[in-house]
Amino acid sequence: MQRFSEIVDRYRVLFFDSYGVLKNSKGLLDGVPEALADLRDRGKRLYVITNDSSRPPHKLAKAFEHPVYGPLIHPDHIISSGLLATRFLTRKINSGTVAYLGKDDSAHYIRAAGLRAKPVAECEHEEVSAIVLLDDEGFEWSSDLNSAVNIARRGPIPIIVANADLAYPVDGHRIAVAIGALGGMMERLLGRKFIYFGKPDTSMFSYAWAQVQALEPEVTKGDILMVGDTLETDILGANKFGLDTALVLSGNTRPEDAQRAIMSTGIVPDHVCASIVD
Repeated sequence: MQRFSEIVDRYRVLFFDSYGVLKNSKGLLDGVPEALADLRDRGKRLYVITNDSSRPPHKLAKAFEHPVYGPLIHPDHIISSGLLATRFLTRKINSGTVAYLGKDDSAHYIRAAGLRAKPVAECEHEEVSAIVLLDDEGFEWSSDLNSAVNIARRGPIPIIVANADLAYPVDGHRIAVAIGALGGMMERLLGRKFIYFGKPDTSMFSYAWAQVQALEPEVTKGDILMVGDTLETDILGANKFGLDTALVLSGNTRPEDAQRAIMSTGIVPDHVCASIVD
């Protein structure tokens, strides 16, 4: 296992996953504000590449504001899979109501496409142009999941999963079911193919790469390190896009499982570190 501090100087740009790397559902992990402030002060470009579509980027960025160190990640440097869902809706859905599962904040990604967003619970007797699964909170799992299934059964409308994650870390010991897992369950039940956005799809990294190139066209892929806690999303997606990768063991991948997981999946990170604060 390597120390993160010993590998980070090789890179100009750092892509971080959010949950399990920088934070969990209780807030920033111990030592992360200091680590990010140090990297920022050393001139590193810091981005968050996240499947979290629960809030718009400017609200996601509030999790990285610190009373001493100030804003640690700029809102423009938060690349949420919800942004890709917005781009799809803008191009493919011309008008109408889009039903969603998630909090009202998550519906930002529908409204940003110029479409009317309504919770699934309010659409049982209304024609909709698409269904979007955005977040695992903000709805009644039993009744609203059943409503979403029955709305989908009416006809061949697109069903979009804006967060492909199956789970996310709650704290150092527990995980919670994410909206991607609910999407997978509905997909199998309906016998349909859903449209998924988020890691490991390389479109997330392509989107982030375009943002980096717009600011610093001289930066190459070799200058970027993707830091994540999950082999099947963070590491696989970045590997496929041609970025160096660091697996950290502060989230979904437990230290005692790391080598076995790497061997069994065949997903090999360039570095393995305990966390970003070592």
